[in-house]
Amino acid sequence: MSASTTGTAQWVNPLRDPRDKRLPRIAGPCGLVIFGVTGDLSRKKLMPAIYDLANRGLLPPGFALTGFARRDWADQDFGNVVYEAVREHARTPFRQSVWDRLAEGFRFVPGSFDDDASFDQLEKTVRDLDRVRGTGGNHAFYLSIPPGAFPVVCKQLARSGLSAQNGDQWRRVVIEKPFGHDLRSARELNAIVNDVFPEDSVFRIDHYLGKETVQNVLAMRFANQLFEPIWNAHYIDQVQITMAEDIGLGGRAGYYDGIGAARDVIQNHLLQLLAFTAMEEPVAFSSDELRAEKIKVLNATKLVGPLHETTARGQYEGGWQGGEKVRGLTQEEGFDPESRTETYAAITCEVATRRWAGVPFYLRTGKRLGRRVTEIAIIFKRAPHLPFDSTMTEELGQNAIVVRVQPDEGVTMRFGSKVPGSQMEVRDVTMDFGYGTAFTEASPEAYERLILDVLLGEPSLFPVNDEVERSWEILDPVIEHWAAQDAGPDPYPAGSWGPESANRMLARTGRTWRRP
Repeated sequence: MSASTTGTAQWVNPLRDPRDKRLPRIAGPCGLVIFGVTGDLSRKKLMPAIYDLANRGLLPPGFALTGFARRDWADQDFGNVVYEAVREHARTPFRQSVWDRLAEGFRFVPGSFDDDASFDQLEKTVRDLDRVRGTGGNHAFYLSIPPGAFPVVCKQLARSGLSAQNGDQWRRVVIEKPFGHDLRSARELNAIVNDVFPEDSVFRIDHYLGKETVQNVLAMRFANQLFEPIWNAHYIDQVQITMAEDIGLGGRAGYYDGIGAARDVIQNHLLQLLAFTAMEEPVAFSSDELRAEKIKVLNATKLVGPLHETTARGQYEGGWQGGEKVRGLTQEEGFDPESRTETYAAITCEVATRRWAGVPFYLRTGKRLGRRVTEIAIIFKRAPHLPFDSTMTEELGQNAIVVRVQPDEGVTMRFGSKVPGSQMEVRDVTMDFGYGTAFTEASPEAYERLILDVLLGEPSLFPVNDEVERSWEILDPVIEHWAAQDAGPDPYPAGSWGPESANRMLARTGRTWRRP
């Protein structure tokens, strides 16, 4: 069996009836190595997700977790760090029996990325886990590290033989965003990674794609006849995709200054959400078919110009937000007082296909906005004829389907209904579906789903080279246009919904931003 096919040929759980497709898949014998194990991502997301998977019975009994970092720790010290992270951040209840079994597979290797001896020790540790824990040579390497360290770590994995795909065993690498900072750097990064790992062994994590509500976009569209006839330019006026946060950037200057909102969110999260919203129905619900349809959408996605009218950028100022005095970006610790880094970005796209021709897709993201929310709003055209007097419908807006990705996961439909009484008065009402009330089982965290998919070799929710590079091709002209401007980002008050230039961006076409 080749290395490229072992990702789908998994260990068979003897307690599982293979005919029951409803049962969750369980990873076969394997281990996970985390580089950057001392960071916030590992502590708040990765370690708790691994425990939650074990608690749900989705990891093999001999699963192994190895940490690699520049710390003078023994295996027990690392275990204590994982324990504290699990007790503080795990989604599922703590069970001592689950913890004891999981902790038996913990290992720690101290060292730096440029130290050959440390990677030689890691190779010995992995080999010993194959013998002691029965991991079968199957290991994934999670690079929870700055992108600048990717090349040296990949080269060390190749030099030490840790990346070798031998026979029936698999080796995979997991990469966190950002995937470069423009098209050129993304291509260089992809070339470095693919020089060590074949593309089918590379898993680029976009944690938004692991959220249940994002995947529910596909279920809503393709499992129901209700939406397909109206999911096109004949009925849809616009699509607004929003990722808003109410927090600032204190303490994140090292990563964010010089990167900005567009690179941080639009290039990956929002363009992926656009692809899920606009894609055609795949022939089958398989990774290859899903990726093919997403790439078709991205290839058809174009910027709408002129960019000085169809894009907007801003930077939050200090002020009062939620009863608290907050700093502006240039007063945040570590940021240049003259920083031109945008904390708000909005762009206008179109998808040049028969289904979507003429429908603008507005993508926006920002920090220190009115509230934390991520949503996809499909806003429909107004009815071509209203037989009512205008006074009867003055509170009537446009029909909309809103997919709430976070924090209150669900779907809302907005439509007009008669107000009770003797007069014919029509007003907007909503029908709401919420995950928390419709299902008894809590939605798993995105990292639970994505880590399990890595261990299973299931690539459906992970962008490939073509998607990453095409996304940069779409965004790069906006970044270049902004860089050429004499003026920096437009200021906006903390707690507002962005700069006035973003409102003008839609007002020129007679539209307004939806207020989440």
